Amino acid sequence: MTDITDDISEEISFQGFEDDCKLLGNLLNEVLQREVGPQFVEKVEKTRVLAQSACNMRNVGIEDTAELLEKQLAAELSQMTLEEALPLARTFSHYLNLSGIAETHHRVTKIRSTEKQSKSCDDTFNQLVQGGVSPDELYSTVCNQVVEIVLTAHPTQINRRTLQYKHIRIAHLLEYNDRPDLGQEDRDMLIEDLKREISAIWQTDELRRHRPTPVDEARAGLNIVEQSLWRAVPHYLRRVSNALKKHTGNPLPLTCTPIKFGSWMGGDRDGNPNVTAKVTKNVSLLSRWMAIDLYIREVDNLRFELSVNQCTKNFSRLAHEILEKENSMEDRHDIWNPSSLRNQFKDNSHHAPPLPTQLPTGADLPSCAERNEVESHYPRLDVPGSEFTPSHSEDGQSSLRVKESMHDISNLTIKTHGNDAVSNSGNAQSPVTPRGSSFCSSQLLARRKIFAESQLGRTSFDQLLEPSSSQRPGIAPYRVVLGDVKQKLLKTRKQLELLLEDLPCEHDYKDCYETSEQLLEPLIMCYESLKSCGSVILAEGRLADLIRRVATFGMVLMKLDLRQESGKHSETLDAITNYLDMGTYSDWDEDKRLEFLTRELKGKRPLVPPTIEVASDVKEVLETFRVAAELGSGSLGAYVISMASNASDVLAVELLQKDAHLSIAGELGRPCTGRTLRVVPLFETVKDLREAGSVIRKLLSIDWYHKHIIENHNGHQEVMVGYSDSGKDGGRFTAAWELYKAQEDVVAACNEYGIKVTLFHGRGGSIGRGGGPTYLAIQSQPPGSVMGSLRSTEQGEMVQAKFGLPQIAVRQLEIYTTAVLLATLRPPKPPKEEKWRNLMDEISKISCSSYRNTVYENPEFQAYFREATPQAELGFLNIGSRPTRRKSSVGIGHLRAIPWIFAWTQTRFVLPSWLGVGSGLKSICEKGHTEDLRAMYKDWPFFQSTIDLIEMVLGKADIPIAKHYDEVLVSESRQELGAELRRELLTAEKFVLIVTGHEKLSENNSSLRKLIESRLPYLNPMNMLQVEILKRLRRDEDNNKLRDALLITINGIAAGMRNTG
Repeated sequence: MTDITDDISEEISFQGFEDDCKLLGNLLNEVLQREVGPQFVEKVEKTRVLAQSACNMRNVGIEDTAELLEKQLAAELSQMTLEEALPLARTFSHYLNLSGIAETHHRVTKIRSTEKQSKSCDDTFNQLVQGGVSPDELYSTVCNQVVEIVLTAHPTQINRRTLQYKHIRIAHLLEYNDRPDLGQEDRDMLIEDLKREISAIWQTDELRRHRPTPVDEARAGLNIVEQSLWRAVPHYLRRVSNALKKHTGNPLPLTCTPIKFGSWMGGDRDGNPNVTAKVTKNVSLLSRWMAIDLYIREVDNLRFELSVNQCTKNFSRLAHEILEKENSMEDRHDIWNPSSLRNQFKDNSHHAPPLPTQLPTGADLPSCAERNEVESHYPRLDVPGSEFTPSHSEDGQSSLRVKESMHDISNLTIKTHGNDAVSNSGNAQSPVTPRGSSFCSSQLLARRKIFAESQLGRTSFDQLLEPSSSQRPGIAPYRVVLGDVKQKLLKTRKQLELLLEDLPCEHDYKDCYETSEQLLEPLIMCYESLKSCGSVILAEGRLADLIRRVATFGMVLMKLDLRQESGKHSETLDAITNYLDMGTYSDWDEDKRLEFLTRELKGKRPLVPPTIEVASDVKEVLETFRVAAELGSGSLGAYVISMASNASDVLAVELLQKDAHLSIAGELGRPCTGRTLRVVPLFETVKDLREAGSVIRKLLSIDWYHKHIIENHNGHQEVMVGYSDSGKDGGRFTAAWELYKAQEDVVAACNEYGIKVTLFHGRGGSIGRGGGPTYLAIQSQPPGSVMGSLRSTEQGEMVQAKFGLPQIAVRQLEIYTTAVLLATLRPPKPPKEEKWRNLMDEISKISCSSYRNTVYENPEFQAYFREATPQAELGFLNIGSRPTRRKSSVGIGHLRAIPWIFAWTQTRFVLPSWLGVGSGLKSICEKGHTEDLRAMYKDWPFFQSTIDLIEMVLGKADIPIAKHYDEVLVSESRQELGAELRRELLTAEKFVLIVTGHEKLSENNSSLRKLIESRLPYLNPMNMLQVEILKRLRRDEDNNKLRDALLITINGIAAGMRNTG
């Protein structure tokens, strides 16, 4: 029952899937026998059998008997005590999660066992060449393709991270269990391991007890890179390269990567006051730290692999220069470094010796091996920055804080995790001198400076560990050069740790890596030397993988986007113009705003006086722009303006950026590093989507802006379109059509001014928020809107589902690549006739009117929504750092799209995804256009994908379950509204089937239908339990045990639906 696996919808082996579900279910029962008792297991089985019987009756059309069985099930569940209901909810929730693990495992198995996969690079390249695309054109298009996947922290990942890890562990055990050479003893041990994992899951609290911070969310994103994408990217790029070589004769250039990654985690401040300028700075530095740490591990592995001596003369010369430089530094170190200081800081250095002295973890594995459970040889700094309190969060995420004391600063201890705790002084128990102590500030600064310098230098202790030159058996040149690389990486990592701790870090930047180009230079020299000496096979192994990782992830893993709502920028400019006695900016009309902004942008002086005093929220906006200027475009990606509606919204951000750059440059006495960030307007509401093309035309008609785009952004304009709020605003069908037309208009506007455009798709996970299969979505975009470039968000639970396992991640990356490639070289068909567009306009108008009349105009709907769904209780889930509403209003207008979708998904009514569709299609069919709609479905990819996604959602909707919520929870005066909505759902089903020609829903997706049916015996009781618990909780709102039980049912239903919001 899933949106998330449809991208890889190859038919799985249902026999194997059912066998694994049975195995995991039996092991769960064994655990329950031991933990809860046999009587409880009997009750679980009785409930399951009753639910299964009701499902069977419905499947064969015996509705009356099914209804009687469902009423009996609901009655039995309603009579349970809370102590009985809670473990039952937990049991069904865990079973649905285990079923999902088995499903994912079998999809991975199918991917591995299929020789020629559809949508793969090999299949798509062959298809294009056979279709007439020349090898040269194919090669050039792939090499120039730019796709960026942006991971966001939208609060839709309901599982705690500790449970996610246990689920991954079970998936690995299922994979091991499939080995044909597994002996009986090994298989018995494996079963015991599975029992242990399931026991640990049962004994783990599945609820988050505290709301995550933005840093927690960012760390979760970095963990996805470390656990999966780090291994998946080289594998994916090898596939691209091999397919290119096969079909064009040329491999993918080593530093060329068709896909990169971005992030909103720690940068998305739209409606989230917890994302501050300091948080953004720390998250960016933490991302750099993680990148460097990962590179250190890879370089260590490489140094052991490249033990060969053959190299080019130039490379040999470089190795000798490095050795001479090190000897020279050692001599100077002995002369100038007093022994007292050397002894004081003898353990503070992590110098990389020219020759390895210890085998790193995983170095014995081949470069292509997947190392699932390998721990880093290097200690891991978990949460940096002294602003974080010392704690161990529920997910095992340790927090780090500088321990404050009156002791000497030289005794600083940094708490780490990994194989060992690393102390940065001889006395591991002496903490740091506090900033607020009685020490003289100059004395404290001097001590800090000595400490910081010691972190970056070498000590006599290091020298004792290294063999002298005369004892070295010979020079291994690659190890020498890579040893130098590692030394610089270690210094870079230490520099970042000091910056994260707000400690001084004065050193020569030549000793550290600032850019990926600096790191790539020695690696490519190694590569070229190996190739020149005939060791191509060595060059193309682990070394090539590392080079490709650097090209893909750079020095930050994922560049961080900033996002803020347009009104915040207007408030900031209000404060500035009022301070300067220029009037109130937001009171001006659009022309006056543009005149003011353009004039200031052309000027050379700062606009914001350094003495200005402003409110705290305005100060935070200004501080964000200062941090952006400090970090620069090397660490940050785009600045996204949500709720953009005018050209002035874009110029306002350009002006605030420029002003921050001038201010920072004045303080530093030199220009800021990097360019200003590209500014991306986000059009979200139906009204704003309709005006998007006009706004872009107005922007590009301004001489300053047009010149700025050409000179500073390579003639490239990026525009973001939002699927979530547009769907909540006008319904899914209207949103889809307005998004299509907006993209057409934006592309046309940019073409008129000779500007290239990249469309950034803000897609959610559910169909109601623009989700669904990636391939289908890209292939149904307007012709010309995907011209070799695309950005798209992946949100919440979708990140784990699509990229949590390396094998699944490789497949998803291929799908992104091939879908964009096909949309570029073989654009989707436009509507054949103008009549089709007119029909779409009419359907959209009727659909939108029906949707808005229900959601926004009906005075009873808001109360019905609160009664019929658990929307009000979702806030207790603690699944995100941001509030559920943009503003403190009770109306649906200010409710975020995620809880809006989430609440209806829980009741299995999934109303936002289909409401209004039935009215629109019915009206057109009754006017005699049924055959036109069928022709549109057959020959227009956009219309076909829109109808298919709606059909998929209708297949998930369950009228009897939705009716049960109404009968128990909704007041009698609003019961008729629920009945009317259910009739509207039936209308939508009827006319979708008429358009598609299908006899029943999901007829063309038998795999999805079987999966839905397999989960219903566990999912239906969960919904009935939720109804009963909601009923009790609304009578006893302070009952925390009832609240916990409700949250467990929410978790279980989300697992069964494989979707939240």
